[in-house]
Amino acid sequence: MALLNLTDLTAALARNDRLLGIDPGRKQVGLALSDVSRMVATPLETVKRGKLGAMATHIRALADRHGIGGMVIGIPLSLDGSFGPAAQAAKDWAMALSDQTGLPVCLWDERLSSSAVNRMLIQEADLSRKKREGVVDQLAAAYILQAALDSMPRPALF
Repeated sequence: MALLNLTDLTAALARNDRLLGIDPGRKQVGLALSDVSRMVATPLETVKRGKLGAMATHIRALADRHGIGGMVIGIPLSLDGSFGPAAQAAKDWAMALSDQTGLPVCLWDERLSSSAVNRMLIQEADLSRKKREGVVDQLAAAYILQAALDSMPRPALF
């Protein structure tokens, strides 16, 4: 499929298509879903990272069930913004996932998203490490997706 920038991804979507936010970790993958107006990101689930084919099948089923028209996948740029080996691996994974699902994809800078979510869960919700394990990846996916949604071009209201 296609690797697009956010503006082109937005233009490729049908009117009520949702976006799937993805935080690809080494062990788990967090997923989040936008609403049909693409204003709000909501955590969806955390899945174990396994073979790409199984992940693509799962995401395709989610796309069919929820009306997903594209994906926003977090890319771990270095703290200085450079494109290192981890970012290249995430880009390759995103492209392969896009090819297998048939969904267009946009890469989004995810620097410190998991750290921000963990900090919030510790400070605001006072959750233990064990309780955070189950939700941090999907919350990071929602954090990434919400940042992209907030940056999307919007048509003028007047």
